[in-house]
Amino acid sequence: MDRTSRRFGQFELRLLKDGIFEAFSKVLTHTAGAEARQAAIAALGRRAFSIDVNCFALRGPDGPMLIDAGTGTAWGEALGHARAALVAEGLSAGEIRRVLVTHLHGDHALGLFDGDEPYFPQAEIWVPRADFAFFTDAQARASLPKARQGGFDIAERLLRLYDGHVRLIDPGEILPGIELHALPGHTPGHCGYLIRGEPESAMLWGDAVHLADLQAADPDIGLEYDLDRAIAAATRRNVLAQSAREGWLVSGGHIHGFGRVRSSGSGFEIAPT
Repeated sequence: MDRTSRRFGQFELRLLKDGIFEAFSKVLTHTAGAEARQAAIAALGRRAFSIDVNCFALRGPDGPMLIDAGTGTAWGEALGHARAALVAEGLSAGEIRRVLVTHLHGDHALGLFDGDEPYFPQAEIWVPRADFAFFTDAQARASLPKARQGGFDIAERLLRLYDGHVRLIDPGEILPGIELHALPGHTPGHCGYLIRGEPESAMLWGDAVHLADLQAADPDIGLEYDLDRAIAAATRRNVLAQSAREGWLVSGGHIHGFGRVRSSGSGFEIAPT
């Protein structure tokens, strides 16, 4: 079975792999404190890990669109391959009608830019209102170290390069068959997109889960990239539980292919499908 392409109702969804992101195990966190964090690092079992970076092409009645845009050329040769994958799908940047953004981190939004030009010249960029509000707030920017301020630069470039083509969206149905779900914690306005279909629907949960096996088994494990670790952990547990209860297929910015969530002990597991 092709693990990168699925149909959900009126939509054909294709996972576009942008590349591989590598990090050290020391970025793991745990809401229960230092001892639980060390146990999580031991459970990971290696000094470093690699995770997929994904975005998605969606073909539907309103024409082709993207969910997130990858890194573009900003993060080196190991990433930025979603653009070639899009061309392999027979789509050009100029054909993309809209880009639905989960949140304004670089591996999801830097692909919107081509130097000092918009990479998708005909597209409207839909951004969760709460995330945009945070990343355009000067006080919020000043409260974070410089290494965590990339989203503020992205918001500024977005306003400048897509002037008049940025649309702020709120949770609920944003298009027929597509719902925005608030999944806060990773960023204040971080969201996922539910693609409705019969007999099944797909939850694309952005960065609610980075490490499928580890975080599904213990949703209190996070990464230091989460701006609010407690809220991110609660969100992770809730979206895993809802996905299991509703029988949704799941994927996201860092999930390999598609999976299905089921309860397992005090946590969950994500079975590839």
